[in-house]
Amino acid sequence: MNNLTLKQLRYFDALAHHAHFGRAADACAISQPALSVQIKELEETLGTPLFERGPRHVRLTSFGEECVVQVRAILRDVDALGELARASRAGLSGKLRIGVIPTIAPYLLPALIGKLRDEQPQIDVHVRETVTPRLVKELADGRIDTAIVALPVNEPSFQEVPLFSEAMVLVRPATDALTPVPRADGLQDMRLLLLEEGHCFRDQALSFINLRSPLTREGLDGSSLSTLVQMVGAGIGVTLLPEMAVSVETRAAPVCVDRFAGPQPSRRIGMIWRKTNPLADRLLQLSEIVREAARHLQI
Repeated sequence: MNNLTLKQLRYFDALAHHAHFGRAADACAISQPALSVQIKELEETLGTPLFERGPRHVRLTSFGEECVVQVRAILRDVDALGELARASRAGLSGKLRIGVIPTIAPYLLPALIGKLRDEQPQIDVHVRETVTPRLVKELADGRIDTAIVALPVNEPSFQEVPLFSEAMVLVRPATDALTPVPRADGLQDMRLLLLEEGHCFRDQALSFINLRSPLTREGLDGSSLSTLVQMVGAGIGVTLLPEMAVSVETRAAPVCVDRFAGPQPSRRIGMIWRKTNPLADRLLQLSEIVREAARHLQI
């Protein structure tokens, strides 16, 4: 077993996660043939296949299923050692892996990255944009150091630090600009366009109008806020938008933006990280930088 390398273990973990050689190679920033060679060498070292290879799929063997648990534990320990080393140095420095949900990333990241570049140039920022359930899993597995999400996450092993709150506004076709703004319960009778399943903003929108599911009427599940706003501009329906996204998403669409007359729907944004992370003090410093970057968005 002396020939085992951390690089091979990381490649194995990536392939087990993506179940696809091409996607795993992209995630590891290497070519697909190079990944295949490393996996093959790992299997030869172990003396047994780790994957079942089909024309359209890659599946873990029974041994691979057992192996991936051990490998991920090893990688977590290795990453923890790196975190401990970083924590021993003064200030924020080195590689920092930040996860951000899609309804925040395009609007907050430009200001945040610019601020980090000016104030903390020693940080090598790596950004991962995906939905909350995946970020929670990747944070628990040690794949990322912290995540910027909508709170609460309610994971006992995570530290949650509130950053700011922002309103949710109603986006309607421009032709509706002179008509009264509907109440929240009135949206139940309208074609409300929502993000697809998996986005926490979808759940927040449904909660605001007291709907468990929009399946009672025709609608559209979009993969991005931009798609939803463009559909509203085309007269297909209405949607809700987080305040930070308004200036970016509505500037090129024939829509009007309104606040609700009653209680304003809102969401609370914060940072999360593992309570056991030795970088906790540094991440708390980072949360102040994120909060300051958000202020420049006038949220």
